[in-house]
Amino acid sequence: MQGSDHRRDLAEKIAGEIVLSDDPGATMRKWRTDFDVSQTALSDELDVSPSVISDYESGRRESPGIRVVERVVDGLLDVDEARGGNHVRQYARVLSAGFDSDVVLDLREYQSNRRLTEFYDAIEATELVSGSQDRIAGHTVIDSIAAIRRLSSEEFYRLYGQSTNRALVFTNITRGESPLVAMRVVNPTPNAVVLHGIDEDSLWDYAPALARIDGFSLAITEMPEERFLETVTALE
Repeated sequence: MQGSDHRRDLAEKIAGEIVLSDDPGATMRKWRTDFDVSQTALSDELDVSPSVISDYESGRRESPGIRVVERVVDGLLDVDEARGGNHVRQYARVLSAGFDSDVVLDLREYQSNRRLTEFYDAIEATELVSGSQDRIAGHTVIDSIAAIRRLSSEEFYRLYGQSTNRALVFTNITRGESPLVAMRVVNPTPNAVVLHGIDEDSLWDYAPALARIDGFSLAITEMPEERFLETVTALE
């Protein structure tokens, strides 16, 4: 029942975004690409020509009605579930934690604790400060700018998911000041903080010192964003 509830909630979110969008076709395309479903795969699921999907997404056809939107959304979810349901589970985790998918890009609990070094190897991260813990039970990937603009201090705590025994990964980073300052008011702190898209020379000078004070591992990674998200969403 819980799985069907998550699917229904996700379907309602996607359909609502498409219907209310100023450009429904572009929003439809965004969700299709987020789910890594080709126009051909979706059209096969819906038993229509690929040109129908293309016409809606490009705006060559008038905005789709609610019945068309419902079919498209169900088709996306059906294709994903036939492939194992990875994207449905990913978005369900984020939605069940009470966040929008543009704030929390991925929230994942592993089947068993994972060595932090294994996680860093997977995302090509360089550890700058060692923490007091060497294992994590999950990770949360956060758009730092969206989080700063939209999350209250209470909501920030919920970024941990089920446990603080995890890595918080911040994307959309300039120097890393905001995430590290935020860690100063969060208690307890996560086992690891990873800053994505930044090199050591660009890192805020005080970042390592703050990580040492609070005892968490600090790492950076410059893995390209698309490959990074593909990598972390494949971890279980």
